[in-house]
Amino acid sequence: MRPRGPGDRLVVGRIGRPHGIRGELTIDVRTDDPDLRFAAGAELATEPAAAGPLTVERTRMHSGRLLVRFTGVGDRDAAEELRGTWLVVDPEDIPASDDPDEFHDQELVGLTVVTVDGTEIGAVAEIRHTGQDLLVIRRAAGGEALVPFVAALVPEVDVPGGRLVIDPPPGLDL
Repeated sequence: MRPRGPGDRLVVGRIGRPHGIRGELTIDVRTDDPDLRFAAGAELATEPAAAGPLTVERTRMHSGRLLVRFTGVGDRDAAEELRGTWLVVDPEDIPASDDPDEFHDQELVGLTVVTVDGTEIGAVAEIRHTGQDLLVIRRAAGGEALVPFVAALVPEVDVPGGRLVIDPPPGLDL
């Protein structure tokens, strides 16, 4: 399950290792809108809460990684103390999408997963964003299954009804 903070806050990033000696930090981005979430002046809550809140001073890309400098974090030692901290936001702060085929992770986690013929498989435990979005399904029979979150394999998402329909190809271990 995705790490959650107090009040079911949603993770938008995780602080990684320091970069250089002036307090910049690498960020493992967990949001679709990093330009908004990590804009200069943005304030982010943290988990653990004692590490923040943190205010973004500036950002830049370096070798495909987001680097962030937070206000008051001026050297490598201060940056190292933040390593591993989760950056979180309240779900109410994430606007609903106008696209009916776009979903936020928190809308999908917990949905019951059934096949097109109605066989219940389990429930969505998390979404992994590793190049291809993957649904992690906690199977009712035990264990986990990974299903790419693409229209060909997931023809129906019924958030109000609490279910997600999959059409698994032959050989997908469910």
